[in-house]
Amino acid sequence: KDLYGNIVLSGGSTMFPGIADRMSKENLCCALCCMRLRLLHPPERKYSVWIGGSIFASLSTFQQMWISKG
Repeated sequence: KDLYGNIVLSGGSTMFPGIADRMSKENLCCALCCMRLRLLHPPERKYSVWIGGSIFASLSTFQQMWISKG
């Protein structure tokens, strides 16, 4: 139930015209009547993956896993 309530579209391929409506209709068919469906498609979704990766890489807990040439 929680997953259907928090679907976020991200990445360049989600920028195709009508993709949000199509995904919403397809997920409604699969969801049970008691499930709440929420599909988020923010305008900056083209860059959401890059932004998330950038934030993740800048965390101090992740810096010990960096691979560098040196």
